[in-house]
Amino acid sequence: MSSDAEKPFHASEFTTLTTRVHREIERRILTGEIKAGEKIGEAALADSLGVSRGPVREAIRTLERSGLVSIIANRGAIVRSIGLDEVACLYELRGAIFAYACERVARRRSDAMLETLREQVAGMEDAVKHDDLGTYYRLNVEFHASLLEFSGNGRARSTYEGVVKEMHLFRQRSLSKVPNVDASLAEHRGILDAIARADADAAREAGRIHVVHGCRRFLDTLDAAAKDERAPDAAGHRAAGTAD
Repeated sequence: MSSDAEKPFHASEFTTLTTRVHREIERRILTGEIKAGEKIGEAALADSLGVSRGPVREAIRTLERSGLVSIIANRGAIVRSIGLDEVACLYELRGAIFAYACERVARRRSDAMLETLREQVAGMEDAVKHDDLGTYYRLNVEFHASLLEFSGNGRARSTYEGVVKEMHLFRQRSLSKVPNVDASLAEHRGILDAIARADADAAREAGRIHVVHGCRRFLDTLDAAAKDERAPDAAGHRAAGTAD
């Protein structure tokens, strides 16, 4: 039986480990397990993942480049914390990219693309009828991802995904409830209809409006959560905000 020392070196093994560590740390950040503003301890994290500090350090550097982590002198790696103003800016950027993607898909659509998009919209409609918001949310994410993929622009897709991830750093209020699903679903239908008609201008505008309205729904949800938090409950206590 050969030992590990006898195995030939292959750089892909280290790359694969680093990538897996990166994905796990990113997952913990995006789900809030590692909170915004929290310091990332390399030693403790490496221990919890069962790896050396090398892959953790490389993963943190990658997360810094993607905007999820800041490396501060004499403090180390900190999960970025962003405010509402930055979220609004990210929504603007997200809207511009998404509008571009919808326009591109309308210009280069195929029967296979349309079939996928129609199935996703139909699935969302069915989920709403059955009050299955978990499935609705999953298909909503898939619908957006499909449009970015079908746009054929890998740089736009990766930038869009990075923006969405950065938006997860804003955790002032819980968004456990999907706001105004019917309006969002109608906007999805509008995007799909414009693409099916190969109307690039209409598709671009439908995509832009969808993100603009999504931003408004997000802000409305924050306002509603703030009001709930301030309002006294039946026992005379303040209603507690839910954790994201």
